[in-house]
Amino acid sequence: MKWWSIEVRDGVLPAQRWKDGYGESLLEAAITHGAKRWEWTLMPGGVLLELGFREVDDWDRFRELPVVKAALDATPDPVNGLYVYPGRGGSSTAPSRPRKPRPMGAGSAAMPVPVEPSLPMRLAETEPPVEVLRVFRGAAA
Repeated sequence: MKWWSIEVRDGVLPAQRWKDGYGESLLEAAITHGAKRWEWTLMPGGVLLELGFREVDDWDRFRELPVVKAALDATPDPVNGLYVYPGRGGSSTAPSRPRKPRPMGAGSAAMPVPVEPSLPMRLAETEPPVEVLRVFRGAAA
């Protein structure tokens, strides 16, 4: 089974209104042109239609129908709010487990940084040292 997805995002109007207006005609066209499975998914900010065809040619014939072209042209935001792609989309994948943080450096710890011994420091003197002058007074011999 080959799956195709048509994702429509909100635009000027909500995508739910687009689904209400074009959903039945899209499903009728899909079923009459070989779709074996289909599923609508309501998402925050849009809708998703997933269609399952047995053959890729069935999808190609469906995609070329005037009703399909008209529906895709009438999306609320045809420039930035329409995505058509192969495979299933939206939340159709299996739920993923939360990711565990990977250890950095293949699981090893960082090497400690060597600390250099500090040099003894003296405070700066603001005034030059006072020299003591010794004066000897004495008798001349």
